[in-house]
Amino acid sequence: MSKFTTGLNDEQRRAVLTTEGPLLVLAGAGTGKTRVITHRIAHLLAGGVPARAVLAMTFTNKAAGEMKERIAKLVPHGAGADLTVGTFHAFCVKALRQFGDRVGLRRNFGICDADDQLMAMKQALRELQLTEADMPPRLCLSRVSLLKSRLLGAEGHLESGDQGEVDLGRAYQRYDAALRASGVLDFDDLLVYMVKLLQDRATLAPFRERFRYLCVDEYQDTNGPQYEIVRQIGGEHRNVCVVGDDDQSIYGWRGADVSKILNFERDFPGAAVVRLETNYRSTYEILQGANAVIRHNTSRHEKTLRSAAGNGEAIIVRRLRDENGEAEFVVADMLQRLRDQRVPLGDLAVLFRTAVQPRVFEMQLRRAGIPYNLVGGMSFFDRKEVRDVLSYLKLIANPSDELALLRVINTPPRGVGGTSVEKMLAVAAQHRLPLADVIARGSEFAALPAGAVVGARAFLESLAGLRHLQTGKDLVTLVKQVVQVVGYQEEIKRCYPEQVTRLKRWEAVTEIMNMAEAHGRMGEAATLASFLEDVALNAQDDNDKEEPAEGRLTLMTLHSAKGLEFGEVYLVGMEEGLLPHARSVADGNVEEERRLAYVGITRARRRLTVTYTESRARYGKRATVLPSRFLYEMLGKQTPPDLLHQSAAVAGKLAAVEEEGAVVAAAPPAPARATKPAAAAKKAPAAKKR
Repeated sequence: MSKFTTGLNDEQRRAVLTTEGPLLVLAGAGTGKTRVITHRIAHLLAGGVPARAVLAMTFTNKAAGEMKERIAKLVPHGAGADLTVGTFHAFCVKALRQFGDRVGLRRNFGICDADDQLMAMKQALRELQLTEADMPPRLCLSRVSLLKSRLLGAEGHLESGDQGEVDLGRAYQRYDAALRASGVLDFDDLLVYMVKLLQDRATLAPFRERFRYLCVDEYQDTNGPQYEIVRQIGGEHRNVCVVGDDDQSIYGWRGADVSKILNFERDFPGAAVVRLETNYRSTYEILQGANAVIRHNTSRHEKTLRSAAGNGEAIIVRRLRDENGEAEFVVADMLQRLRDQRVPLGDLAVLFRTAVQPRVFEMQLRRAGIPYNLVGGMSFFDRKEVRDVLSYLKLIANPSDELALLRVINTPPRGVGGTSVEKMLAVAAQHRLPLADVIARGSEFAALPAGAVVGARAFLESLAGLRHLQTGKDLVTLVKQVVQVVGYQEEIKRCYPEQVTRLKRWEAVTEIMNMAEAHGRMGEAATLASFLEDVALNAQDDNDKEEPAEGRLTLMTLHSAKGLEFGEVYLVGMEEGLLPHARSVADGNVEEERRLAYVGITRARRRLTVTYTESRARYGKRATVLPSRFLYEMLGKQTPPDLLHQSAAVAGKLAAVEEEGAVVAAAPPAPARATKPAAAAKKAPAAKKR
């Protein structure tokens, strides 16, 4: 027996030892998938597979870092140094830096973040004379992102008979053109251009030759381009191991395609399938409730979670009068648990479907003096000071980065107001020139105000004078001199006269200096480009997943909770219209909503409390609400047919009138009682934890 299978259960052991050919590992919630992945890679290395031949990809830098650390502890020192372990995006960035010119990219392309994307889309809509009321920029970005995640261009929309779709296609084209003119890619582009790169057989060959063993974590979250990258690189040798759980595929709204994991055996004929069904997180009762809900989905791989933790408390279900009564009950119950059961505060979490639900909980928690952390607050990388300083650095690395220039062209004020910027952009569009070139040649254009041109040109020249400080330890000096040259500390003092606020704002700037210092330790390998790339990839992680705070209660959306666990969970708002969400019911996406409920249930280790209300305020009006169909499923009861009929009618009306703020009420069926799930009436014997 391999030393890498010691302590594993039979399912895990089989996954580790199956190294040749395609392998689908269906890893249910809490079944130890990370352990399986890392032990499998260590087993490959011990069996003589060169580290450079292994490519492991996941979705967050944190997950990739954890994977590297675990593998390093399993193999001899240095044996895994040549492993390629990282996110899809990081892998694509590295490949495009090397081969991007083959698909029309500059080697020094930048990576734009969400704020840069929004700015570019707003500019595209302005140039097309489309109002933000008719074409909301954020909605346009979301739809463009979905199209890219399906490898679709703008052409299909341009040929549509619907003017709204044509306008979307035009906005897509103009937005992409703006990014290319600025020499930047958005995160979707990193994947799309990688697919284009791999379509060239001459370029694909070295990737196939080197990476003979692929491992993909969270495969249920892959989108079209990510699937193509895996298929192209692994399609010949077929040593492709994917690990995931279709029951936890909850990101369809941002492009994840659950069909990729459901169709793996069709795409890779002869694939071995291993089901990890022993859960080491939750009690028997909680898993019985989760199994009872998810089995109602028709598009899934059949699997049933078994508890290694044994029996525990019955799931608690409470009906409350309204959202205020719900919050009062949850906080009172928490106080009792903290006082009588001495439950650690950090072990408690309130999970909800929508971002507006926590407001009443925050009010009650403040009254009770309970410290809490609302996950999903402003990211460090979204702070104004951070974005400003990074924009200065982007302009030094890439003077053509128009998005960065537009952000800081008048920060601090240098006489370049909004009207002047509009005139500069108009001249740039008319003469098809980058904005930086228009500024440099400002005297050639009579339409431009001379004072604004002088101010903007002096700003760009001051940054250009720092361009020699772009490697190694000079990065810290570069950040410090940028801040000094533009007078940014004085700008903070001007904008924030109150000392405490001013100091907090300045701390964000000094943290960028700390990041530059840490990056500079790489020596000559550390460049401004690599620093900005590292920041961009980590900023994506920061926005995607925020960790609970130590010693505080956690308030968190169900989407944010995936991958986490808590001792005691309050799953609130289990109602039709919330979970499942009305829009999803109207669009026919109930199965993803059911997976979301499943994720929420399986976050709890020892105790799960589910609440729903009799009425809830919506769009400024109070409405009677229906208990969720998932609640009936969890309790092992048949969902009343009239509930589904009423829910569909209500969801359709809500989706149609939500813009006007109207609300439709429906009479509820008989409420469910607080009880143990029927399916859990027969106790299972306690399983020994492995």
